[in-house]
Amino acid sequence: MGGRSRWEWRTASAVRGQSRTDRSGTVELCLNVYFCFVHLIIGRSRLPNTEKSVGNERLTEEFVHIPVLSEEAIAGLAVRAGGHYLDATVGGAGHARLILEAAPDLCLTAIDRDELAIRVARERLASFGERVTFWQGNFAQYEPGEQQFDGIIADLGVSSAQLDLSERGFSFREEARLDMRMDARQSLTAEEIVNHWDETELADIFYKYGEERFSRRIARQIGRSRPLRTTTELAEAIARSVPGRYRHGRIHPATRVFQALRIAVNQELASLETFLARVADWLKPEGRLAVISFHSLEDRIVKHRLRESPQLRVLTKKPIRPSEQESQNNPRSRSAKLRIAERVTAIE
Repeated sequence: MGGRSRWEWRTASAVRGQSRTDRSGTVELCLNVYFCFVHLIIGRSRLPNTEKSVGNERLTEEFVHIPVLSEEAIAGLAVRAGGHYLDATVGGAGHARLILEAAPDLCLTAIDRDELAIRVARERLASFGERVTFWQGNFAQYEPGEQQFDGIIADLGVSSAQLDLSERGFSFREEARLDMRMDARQSLTAEEIVNHWDETELADIFYKYGEERFSRRIARQIGRSRPLRTTTELAEAIARSVPGRYRHGRIHPATRVFQALRIAVNQELASLETFLARVADWLKPEGRLAVISFHSLEDRIVKHRLRESPQLRVLTKKPIRPSEQESQNNPRSRSAKLRIAERVTAIE
């Protein structure tokens, strides 16, 4: 779910214990206040390996989720009794639960690329019994068959729960293997890209997916620093490659590169394009689509594809943004944008 590059913050005492040189590779990011603070869990223990089996209690602790723009999304879907809805990115099941609670007797199909997310959702939605069905996979590859839905919601990008699991390799707040896979069944990892793609390809993805101004310099430094096996090794190599004034700012110089690598590993934007090209066919006439994005690359695609579809009528002239109250209560929500469209009864 939800998405978007998000990084750590640490206590002042932890930072004071580091030399200035050490800090350059692990500068704590104020951006994490936007995305991760509400998801930190006091006293939680880490998973030793994300592919190992863990109990339901541990899963619930790790996948802490506050659904973003929840009231606006549920209202936008116009949830009705007896309907059938699709949560295309179920994650921690926050939106899914709200949909199920919004009206009696409706059914929900919940999908996600992440096997751990599916397991968490099964646990959290168990009380709804057979009203919920699950499917693990990329929403771009989902095949509903004859089924059409009264409403579909997609909360894009990486979830805070995935970022909090350091072993997944999405963040450099702790040392971990360069992984970044949302679906552990796929073979391509960030480590493969960093160590085996040529510098031109690296520079291209850093610029295209991270909008990184120093993409070529960073790619050259990565080439000189290979092999890079861990998140912190990569972050330090990136910090060395940028001008000095960029190394100690509030945003770590690796932020955009990590976002770009995550998007490349998971083919996030290509998957989003495919999903949006197909999703109108999955809706019943007058069925609603709600899409929550967290960065400009996602939102740009959503905005244009919804407008271009002859099968959809856009209901949000401008994206819906979180209220001031929600932004204060859940800093992660601040960059969220919600767009809503409706399946037309006939091509207009």
